[in-house]
Amino acid sequence: MNQPIPAVPRALFAYSLLYGGLVVLAGVLGTKLASLGHWPMLGDLAVESGIFAFLMLVVLSSTVAELYGRATADRLVRYGFVPLIVSMLLLMVVIHVVPPASFWQDQDAFARLLGQGARMQFAGLVSYGISQTLNVAVFARLASGGAGRALWLRAWIASLLSQVVDTVLFIGISFAGTGLPIGQIMEGQIISKLVLSTIMVPPLILVFVALGRRLDAKG
Repeated sequence: MNQPIPAVPRALFAYSLLYGGLVVLAGVLGTKLASLGHWPMLGDLAVESGIFAFLMLVVLSSTVAELYGRATADRLVRYGFVPLIVSMLLLMVVIHVVPPASFWQDQDAFARLLGQGARMQFAGLVSYGISQTLNVAVFARLASGGAGRALWLRAWIASLLSQVVDTVLFIGISFAGTGLPIGQIMEGQIISKLVLSTIMVPPLILVFVALGRRLDAKG
């Protein structure tokens, strides 16, 4: 006799799909360095564009933790490794195994932009797993048993801490021993990411939690 399939809340299903897509997209967007303009006391800020997708991941994991609990959010983060690893493997195959068409002239540019080395891929996996798990843990811990309390503030604090850890891990693992000024690179990236976290995360967490509740209320 067939067992009934457990119902998945509508919002959780939708957010899980979005999360998986953004995990992959973050790496693709990261190939572009974006200017955030000139800021008083901070100077000119620049950041890798993957941060826009990554902050969405932060918001989504915090939203899932708020609506369905920390354990579900932790599973979401772990399942995120699947599309991330599969996309890395497919890019390697397409770049290094599948030959380009004879009339296509952009193979070198394609490989240069999307062909991260093994070291950077490993750095991406480590920084993703640790920083996203930390984000969920801090967000849930700050709730102190009271879901809904200071939602935007908890999400903001968790995102700030996770972004610092993500930057330190990714840049440290990727560029240690290369002779590059790692400290300066980290400083610029951390400042830029903290600015974006402050702008994006508080309003987005309110929107996604409210939207999730509305979706689930519709059955």
